[in-house]
Amino acid sequence: MSSTDYDNNDVRIITKPVRSKNPVLIEGFPGIGLVGNIASQHIIEELRMEYIGSIDSRYFPSIAVLYEGLINMPVRIYEKVEHNLIVVISDIPISHTVSYDVSNALVDWAESINVREIASIAGIAILNGGHKVFGAATTPEMLDRIRDKVEIFQMGTISGISGSVMAECLQRGIPAFSLLGATRTQNPDPRAASAVIEVLNELYGFSISTARLIEQAERIETELQRLAEEVQTVEQKGEVRKEFPMYG
Repeated sequence: MSSTDYDNNDVRIITKPVRSKNPVLIEGFPGIGLVGNIASQHIIEELRMEYIGSIDSRYFPSIAVLYEGLINMPVRIYEKVEHNLIVVISDIPISHTVSYDVSNALVDWAESINVREIASIAGIAILNGGHKVFGAATTPEMLDRIRDKVEIFQMGTISGISGSVMAECLQRGIPAFSLLGATRTQNPDPRAASAVIEVLNELYGFSISTARLIEQAERIETELQRLAEEVQTVEQKGEVRKEFPMYG
């Protein structure tokens, strides 16, 4: 094991030595609209981050992820030394029953590499409105940092692994904030992910282009519109079934 590995029997984190000093850690796990997953993957690709390791657990489903024919671990860790940045991304949802164990292990590991702060990315369901970003933080100082860049999430709950990570950071006194991309759909929402990335650009001085995400959003929206029109056409052509009474 390297000096940055972690193993508590339930969750195992294996990485190359982390070279960043007091890095920022961004985590994105699947949830509503896949906002965290889409945003994290886009950051990794745009910054050309280096794969340094993975998180595994006996509680995870027994799968390997394929990308262009190569095997990948479903929960991966990337680093960009120039930006002092670590990104944790997952291609599998983490069930509520194991969220505590995974978040505990992740924050343990984050402390071992002396992270400066943690940013959690997730989605939040809304009924109407544009692709705004809601924010919450573990300290008044962190809340002030994001206050003029997001709409403060005044009251409610953050569920799942993102909520568990925030709660763990609060208990340990680790500065952390949550960015929640607003979405009106359960479908993948690159526009919501794009809005979150724009906030991160402001906070950390990144110059991450979101043009590809907007293109993805337009393709998804076009496809969903086409499917809706097909369903409507089928319904209009369908014959109304006649009901005949039955007698015993």
